[in-house]
Amino acid sequence: MHRRRLRPAIVALALIAGLLAPGVATAPPAAATPSGGKKVIANLFEWNWPSVASECNSTLGPKGYGFVQVSPPQEHVRGNQWWVAYQPVSYRIESRKGTRAQFKSMVDTCHAAGVKVIVDAVINHMSGQDNGGTGWAGSTYQHHVYPGIYQSQDFHYCGRNGNNDIANYNDRYEVQNCELVNLSDLKTESDYVRSRLAAYLNDLLSLGVDGFRLDASKHMPAADIANIRSRLNRSAYIVQEVIYGAGEPITPNEYTGNGDVHEFRYGKDLARVFRSERLAYLRNFGEGWGHLPSGVSSVFVDNHDTQRDDGGVLTYRDRGIYALANAFMLAWPYGSPTVMSSYTFSSRDAGPPSDGNNKTRNTVCYSGWECEHRWPVIANMVGFRNATEGAAVSNWYDNGNNHIAFSRTGRGFITINDEGSAINGRSYYTGLPAGRYCDVIHGTFTNGTCSGPVVTVDANGWFAANIPAHDAIALHQNARLP
Repeated sequence: MHRRRLRPAIVALALIAGLLAPGVATAPPAAATPSGGKKVIANLFEWNWPSVASECNSTLGPKGYGFVQVSPPQEHVRGNQWWVAYQPVSYRIESRKGTRAQFKSMVDTCHAAGVKVIVDAVINHMSGQDNGGTGWAGSTYQHHVYPGIYQSQDFHYCGRNGNNDIANYNDRYEVQNCELVNLSDLKTESDYVRSRLAAYLNDLLSLGVDGFRLDASKHMPAADIANIRSRLNRSAYIVQEVIYGAGEPITPNEYTGNGDVHEFRYGKDLARVFRSERLAYLRNFGEGWGHLPSGVSSVFVDNHDTQRDDGGVLTYRDRGIYALANAFMLAWPYGSPTVMSSYTFSSRDAGPPSDGNNKTRNTVCYSGWECEHRWPVIANMVGFRNATEGAAVSNWYDNGNNHIAFSRTGRGFITINDEGSAINGRSYYTGLPAGRYCDVIHGTFTNGTCSGPVVTVDANGWFAANIPAHDAIALHQNARLP
């Protein structure tokens, strides 16, 4: 949780018409990258638990998503804004997204569909309400008093800026001991606080959760997170929210010993390239751009914060160019990718579609919910990612501008044309075995058949094609026709 010039995004007709359809124990082993062969995460932001369960069965499992990230499940302050979920009142699994029983049922259903569950866990702070109140599930609280959980001695009071708030991000002490936008800052160096936070995370592990996105990690010393992680009852995937700031003393690299770290520069750089620079520059994208090492980097085109607070990233509103950027992310072997799934919003604070009591409604895709993870370009490229996992990049081609192509050696091939006009009459070397392949940008491969164009790769690994402006072709070994 945190607070250029554009080239016109002319979208290919194909993308519009068909592809954007509506006591401290020994530390458990680190899970620094998502485990298993399916590593793509779908962030179903603010979906309720029955809807997440249904989506695991209908889409996430069948499409090959390895993980679903769900929004904070604990009791929170009342209100209809999205950020109320990031203001804990207690650690009861009872929120506007559903009950404890519904949460447990969701986890079990997702597991049965082959999808693991990551929880967005808020452990840096409690609420930001000066006058206190009553939480979603009826717990009473004050800004620095949470009966049965925390009392005033469990919080930081940095004594700065007249209100204990962070003002100077160049001051390490202030960032980690003052309050983030008035949110009561937990004393994570305290043994009691650490044990209480670990108890919350262990409760979620007892419900079957597979990992945690640790919100606001930058506001906690990495050693505090390491201590809390050491108290977990079993291994869990960990990804930490640490936003890079040029020249700031707290850097994402400090946290890589605990698990993955969000690479916020990725989405901003990718957006800038797609909007106003050249795709040819992406040849060494990732570590070659000064980003975190691939093995500990969690990447995304946008997330729930950046799509609201950072005009530099691509979002669902960019439609075709957003789909292409996600296709590149899923094709390029850097970091662990997360696909954002949003609801439609026009104001920064707007919460998800809700009833009159602010309870989140069941998700209906393309009706108040954007469901980018279902867009055929994005959903089909999850299969590309799975099919090419571990394969190196080879056969890079670029025209010096906005037409690129590359192979994932022996397993997949993609070419993206983000020029303002079609690229016609070219042949492409894929390095793939000869055969007929489903173009998964424009078609879905199911039971040996393709719903879209079929590309024939010859005995020497080549195919010929015309590619419209702002469009692409992608082939992979698991979408080869008999």
